[in-house]
Amino acid sequence: MKSFMKTALIAVAGDGLLVQTAHAQQRGNLKATGWFKVCNDVENSKVCNVQFRVLTNEGNQLITSLNLIEVSGEVKRKVFRVLVPTGRSLPPGIQVQVDGKRAVNIPYAYCRPNVCAAEAVLNDQLVSIFKAGGSLEVTSLNFQSKPNKVPVTLKGFTAAYDGPPVEQESNESREEILRKQLEQKLQSQNQ
Repeated sequence: MKSFMKTALIAVAGDGLLVQTAHAQQRGNLKATGWFKVCNDVENSKVCNVQFRVLTNEGNQLITSLNLIEVSGEVKRKVFRVLVPTGRSLPPGIQVQVDGKRAVNIPYAYCRPNVCAAEAVLNDQLVSIFKAGGSLEVTSLNFQSKPNKVPVTLKGFTAAYDGPPVEQESNESREEILRKQLEQKLQSQNQ
């Protein structure tokens, strides 16, 4: 259980704070990250997350995040997770529709103070649909039961899913950069 909790924390780490989508969507103040993959080693397992995020232009607050998470090694798990802001109407779940075809409802798995997550089993069929698709639409209902629709491109999905993960700075390299910056500041102050 401890290992599973660490895996779950890694899978949602970095998703940031979420805000209500209505105002940002009405003003068109959204931007997308594009599809990318990150992988991390956690104890005796490897966690890879192919993800796409929709953020506000102001403050980079997360509006919607799609995550195709695969855990291999000691812990094995595949999950499709969609994150949306809190203040959602929970019974309907989140609706995902690829290329305007049949929509699929995904039930909410949990809500925390800053995020609600819907989860489904990640399988080869879903991956194939995403690879063949052009776009998808994620719809959640806010607390007033009004739909918040977020369009997501599937352009770049196949390359992210099949390709290598993005390079992440190690803690050591970040510490080295900060140490050098501190040394430079100290030298400039002493001159």
